Amino acid sequence: MIRFTTSNWNDLIREKVRPGVERVGFGGDNMIAVLNWLSPGMEVRPHSHPFEQLVLIIEGQIRLHIGEDVIEMGPGAMTHIPPDVMHYAEPVGTRVALNLDIFAPIRDDYGHLLEHQRRHGATSC
Repeated sequence: MIRFTTSNWNDLIREKVRPGVERVGFGGDNMIAVLNWLSPGMEVRPHSHPFEQLVLIIEGQIRLHIGEDVIEMGPGAMTHIPPDVMHYAEPVGTRVALNLDIFAPIRDDYGHLLEHQRRHGATSC
């Protein structure tokens, strides 16, 4: 028997992180995917963390600052941020950017984003 969970981003309640930033999460045993809605004009917050991070842009445009480097990213663009490297995303233009981040291992501070999975349990087949 295989145990798995399913969901749809559109059915989840978005967490309002701060003005201009909302997110939802979905994960497994050792990783978490976080979909972020980044609005133009949002406050940027440079930060680092001990997790590997994959950044994928689904819609819109961002300017991703990684250390001293700046990368322009649009739909389909992806990059890897190593652990403990200062970084932040800055939406560019007038459209909300949809940014999918994948972290490994699961960030303890994002565990609450998986509560919907704990409430509904895994599906078996």
